[in-house]
Amino acid sequence: MKHTPYDGSSKPFTIGLTQLDPDRWIEPDEQLQHYLEEKKRLLSEVRATVFAAADGSGEAQGELLSVLVDYLQSRYPDIYHLDGDTMTIGERRVGLGSDAPLVVAGSLVQDDLVIMQRTDDGWRLGAGYVAFPSSWALTEKYGRTMDEIHAPVPGFEHGTRNAELIARMFDNLPPGRFVERFNWAVNVDGRLHLPKSKCEGVAAEAIALTEDSTFIRIERQTLRKLPRTGAIVFTIRIYSDPLTMLRRRPDAAELSHAFVDQLRALTLPQAAYKGLVSKRDSLATALLSIAG
Repeated sequence: MKHTPYDGSSKPFTIGLTQLDPDRWIEPDEQLQHYLEEKKRLLSEVRATVFAAADGSGEAQGELLSVLVDYLQSRYPDIYHLDGDTMTIGERRVGLGSDAPLVVAGSLVQDDLVIMQRTDDGWRLGAGYVAFPSSWALTEKYGRTMDEIHAPVPGFEHGTRNAELIARMFDNLPPGRFVERFNWAVNVDGRLHLPKSKCEGVAAEAIALTEDSTFIRIERQTLRKLPRTGAIVFTIRIYSDPLTMLRRRPDAAELSHAFVDQLRALTLPQAAYKGLVSKRDSLATALLSIAG
């Protein structure tokens, strides 16, 4: 468990942005090849589901790929090797001109990539390579403004203070500043590709959870503005941790109690949006058992 935002450090339904050291923009780990192979499979089988790009996004895509290639070979020379127009990652070779620039960029890292572009009516999702969505689909969000994307999220609807703060932050984010934020969810499926909506009604019936069949899904987002095109890049990295891993941590009791506090603090609409109305009670019971 690399990140544990349910420890109280990242409150649900808040903007929650923190300054990020540029050296930590991308965080490859021992599962890099597994993620890249799964991305390759999804791109082959359901390309229209995981990739979309507007005609006017090509320049931003190209800038992102150039910036990412420079970063990866400089920051992780033991993993990434550039030979002409080919990036080598272990035994994997990726031609930098083999596909749309955003697809190539997404084929180098475990993160999903989204490009937001400024238009007259706000920041709009101009391109995305999203293989591992957390209970949403790129086909539903592509081409929409940030306000439209956030419309279903309690407290982030058009006209709310949060919506206004996000728009202002996007406008004022300098190219040299990197920020990150975290989301978490609870699933009974540990798969990376989860486009099915998790939302449920406020009267959803309770279901039983077991430690063995419960996964904590962490979403790490980073944001940066590209210096030349001014587009904003979201990276979205998914960590899917079995709940059983929590029991093995030396701070299991502290984390479990903090997690229960987060669950109990959710309003009913917030719990419904996160798909936790049906799971909250049994998850809290499991966490308290882990806490001892």
